[in-house]
Amino acid sequence: MKKFLFVTAAIILALIAFGSVGHMIGMAISLLIVYYSLKQFTKTESTGWKIVWAIIGLVGISGLIGNLPALVGIIAVYLLYTGYKKWKTKEIIIEPTETDPFTGFERQWKEMEGKLRRKGE
Repeated sequence: MKKFLFVTAAIILALIAFGSVGHMIGMAISLLIVYYSLKQFTKTESTGWKIVWAIIGLVGISGLIGNLPALVGIIAVYLLYTGYKKWKTKEIIIEPTETDPFTGFERQWKEMEGKLRRKGE
């Protein structure tokens, strides 16, 4: 059952990630525009060019705001990645090592008896 739920969640996350690819590309382009305009803004000495680069930077920032749904896609990709790593290390599926539930109890009881005997000696 855990495996089924994990696979279902992975499929849903993959659909969300694929649905957000366009927004992720738009966000990356907007980030490049903002970065380049900031670099050019700090390099220029002319007031006119500073105004031009500031306007270009504001256009890039508005593009970033328009592509905020890309954050959902980025989170989905991150969750898929961490889930894949856990799947590979088999931390998600916990299989019982003992079939009899009382063997663990008996082992712990023997450990407690041994500790009590050592204290009494």
